[in-house]
Amino acid sequence: QVQLVESGGGLVQAGGSLRLSCAASGRNFVYYAMGWFRQAPGKEREFVAAITYNGGSTDYADSVKGRFTISRDNAKNTVYLQMNSLKPEDTGVYYCAANLQRTPNHPGWSVATGYWGQGTQVTVSS
Repeated sequence: QVQLVESGGGLVQAGGSLRLSCAASGRNFVYYAMGWFRQAPGKEREFVAAITYNGGSTDYADSVKGRFTISRDNAKNTVYLQMNSLKPEDTGVYYCAANLQRTPNHPGWSVATGYWGQGTQVTVSS
């Protein structure tokens, strides 16, 4: 079992930055691919970014490429999402996920047998 606790959300003006953190409990964190997803009001949850178990590879949704950076610190059982040049359309609840699996279907990652955090709200004002 893995428990995930997100933090770092808040209200920011367009063009600003935020860094989200996701602290994980459990011994298996270092073996899991980790990721971030988000859900805007009235929309489905969507993939944002993923990172492999050792941080050797990352993947991003096209909408955030070049603006967001995912990283992890396995010694601290923590994964981060640095968000720069934020836009109003980045507004939503951001969820951390553990034990992502690669899939052939878009967006290429599944959390079907993984774990979710409770989410943290990010609001970008125009």
